[in-house]
Amino acid sequence: MSEISEPGRAADAARERPEGRDPWAPPGSAGDPWAPPGQAAGPQHAHPGGPQPYSEAPPLGGGQPYHGAAQGGPYAHPAAAWGWPVQPEPPRRVAAPAGTRYHEQSRNGRQRVWHRLGEFALVTGLFMVAMVLLVGIGMAVGQALGFDPAPEDGSDRLLADPLADQALALTGLAIGIPAVLLAVLWCGRRPPGTVVSVVGRMRWRWLGLCAAVAFPVMAAQMGVLVLWEWLEAGDEVFEGDVPGMTRLLVGLALFAALVPFQAAAEEFVFRGWLVQFFGGFLRSPWPGLCVASVLFALAHGFGGWSGFFLLLYSALWWGWLVLRTGGLEAVIAMHTANNVLSFGLALALGQLADSGTAADAPWQALVVELVSAPVFCLVVDRMARARGIASRRPADPAGAPPEVPPEPQPSGLPGPGTGLPA
Repeated sequence: MSEISEPGRAADAARERPEGRDPWAPPGSAGDPWAPPGQAAGPQHAHPGGPQPYSEAPPLGGGQPYHGAAQGGPYAHPAAAWGWPVQPEPPRRVAAPAGTRYHEQSRNGRQRVWHRLGEFALVTGLFMVAMVLLVGIGMAVGQALGFDPAPEDGSDRLLADPLADQALALTGLAIGIPAVLLAVLWCGRRPPGTVVSVVGRMRWRWLGLCAAVAFPVMAAQMGVLVLWEWLEAGDEVFEGDVPGMTRLLVGLALFAALVPFQAAAEEFVFRGWLVQFFGGFLRSPWPGLCVASVLFALAHGFGGWSGFFLLLYSALWWGWLVLRTGGLEAVIAMHTANNVLSFGLALALGQLADSGTAADAPWQALVVELVSAPVFCLVVDRMARARGIASRRPADPAGAPPEVPPEPQPSGLPGPGTGLPA
């Protein structure tokens, strides 16, 4: 067979490729017949200071990175190359519209009946399961550290040492915080920070200011109550097994570390999540507040009518304050001050084992609470108005996830933020 000459090979190669195409040119380059429509024809040569064709990364010190499908980058959605519309993925978390009040934060247009039922079941289930696990682990750790189980004398204590038992109880109640936040995130499909406030986060400076008011008010309230009881019972008020300095300091440190989480957990559940749960389908916040207040009082047990009404009365005032300030910071501060000072005083007097709960409060405590609760709430409300604390969700809360428009509602049905049941 005869050999083909070099000119013959060149002629055959020219016939096998489109005219003007460089076989070594990258796809989409100048002169490429398969280049996307609209690309400028003709040779494109890189030059200093100009764009670098086909570079997958911008040069150091300049250039713009690729932004994906939204801007037609090289990694755009395949449908975008043909001019087809690309449907963006729906956001996983949607906040309530701007202007909604605290109890309306679950009105994000993403909840249905099964979501609300699942949220309720998840909060209850997570709390109960975590409580059982924590009690079991706490008992095992307590016995390993030398703490004996509580005697079977009809009390609800688990450990014989009252300080260790109280620390275990406070830790168990703090589980309410992750239970609520996870339920709101998974089933509520909204930012979990909306349980804390209308801006979607904890307002730490505002929390500190409320604590600066709560502790003096609570200290004065407890001072009046102790004085009243001393005038009636005499020195019996101060009788108890006074602890040593080391045990006192350890106990105060434990209360300072654990009580804020326990108090916050109770507020997350009763003044936060429950109120927003009912606010998702009820126009007024007061049905949810009343139900949550009754449950809050019952959750402390039923020791007497005076203790029950004290808890109910306080809960209603605190719920009003949450609506006025658009968040839980003020009531978390007051709840923390109440429990830290109460536990600290009981420990210092050696009465921690007999302190009970607020459900066992005498009628004198109810009388004092009738004055102190509105005083604290009205003072804090005035502070909030003077400092411009938001009571409604702003358009773009600082530090919160950006607001996403809710799903369109069917015609004839009220949407979120309208003030009507959804």
